[in-house]
Amino acid sequence: MSNLLENLSNFLQATGFLNLSWQNAVMLVVAMVLLYLAIVKQFEPLLLIPIAFGALAANIPMANLMAPPHGNEVGGIFWYLYHGVKLEIFPPIIFLGVGAMTDFGPLIAAPRTLLLGAAAQFGIFATLLGAVLLGFTPQEAASIGIIGGADGPTAIFTAVKLAPHLLGPIAVAAYSYMALVPLIQPPIMKLLTTKKERQIVMKELRQVSKTEKILFPILATIFCSMLVPVAASLIVMLMFGFLIREVGIVERLSKTAQNELINIVTIFLGLCVGATMDASFLNFKTIGIIVLGACAFAFATAAGVLLARLMNLFTKDKINPLIGSAGVSAVPMAARVSHIVGQEENPQNYLLMHAMGPNVAGVIGTAIAAGVLISILK
Repeated sequence: MSNLLENLSNFLQATGFLNLSWQNAVMLVVAMVLLYLAIVKQFEPLLLIPIAFGALAANIPMANLMAPPHGNEVGGIFWYLYHGVKLEIFPPIIFLGVGAMTDFGPLIAAPRTLLLGAAAQFGIFATLLGAVLLGFTPQEAASIGIIGGADGPTAIFTAVKLAPHLLGPIAVAAYSYMALVPLIQPPIMKLLTTKKERQIVMKELRQVSKTEKILFPILATIFCSMLVPVAASLIVMLMFGFLIREVGIVERLSKTAQNELINIVTIFLGLCVGATMDASFLNFKTIGIIVLGACAFAFATAAGVLLARLMNLFTKDKINPLIGSAGVSAVPMAARVSHIVGQEENPQNYLLMHAMGPNVAGVIGTAIAAGVLISILK
């Protein structure tokens, strides 16, 4: 009988129930809230569901899913998968899929929209300064600032290089604000523009030739990679994805990049990022990152809109300032928001393709901004 009780006691001691800390319990609740937002509210579900489930799994005591190998014992499954993040494999592959799914034609047809994508990067650098003033290290501040680009893979790429200990909250903030684009951006857009400006009808974009679409990713790869070699993996994969989309003779590669490949990597990336959200996630830095991320996103949106208004003072062909908000990297959601807000003011106004120019420019601009910060601070 005593042996039975001893065995029962040993079993109970090895369960997660008796080893559950209050921090783990809180994080399990946080994970379930994120699952609710992803499943019920459909906030960026493709990535938020894996992130939330990874966080849930990481906070189950004694599971040791992130444990490294020890002696003859095999490590936890997430420890091995996390090397795809740590070794900077997953974010560039996500960029490959984004490139294959995105039409760069509007940017090529209207090169001036590059400026709107560049203006949105103001949110990154403004937030960087604010984070430093609040006591974050320059490396941490740069990683937090990248949230303003509304680009999850780039935020992860930067955090891994500069502040890996903040990867969890930075990734969650980046993808959460990407999902909240339709809620966050419209009030800012309307506050900074007049009704007359929101009703501006832009000229139809010119037709972009196939030759231009093939040459653009080649030339952009050379220029951008030479400008910021440290971000070359992101830029190269983005442009390669666009190239295989446009050449028209490798449809199998293009479809694989758009579907199976990006979906597989999205699952692994999300689970691994979520697995970093253990009990240590609960601290004041996390709260600061969430608040600063919102500021970064708001500044980025405002900067794009204001630059569009400024450009209208010097250009004959007027720009609807609403497309300036699409300078963040949330492709194509930010462009759709610009279009929807424009149609609210003028049902005959179609801004989607015009907004895709700064939207694509924002993806490139955020990658370049990340490369500049990494080059300076690493």
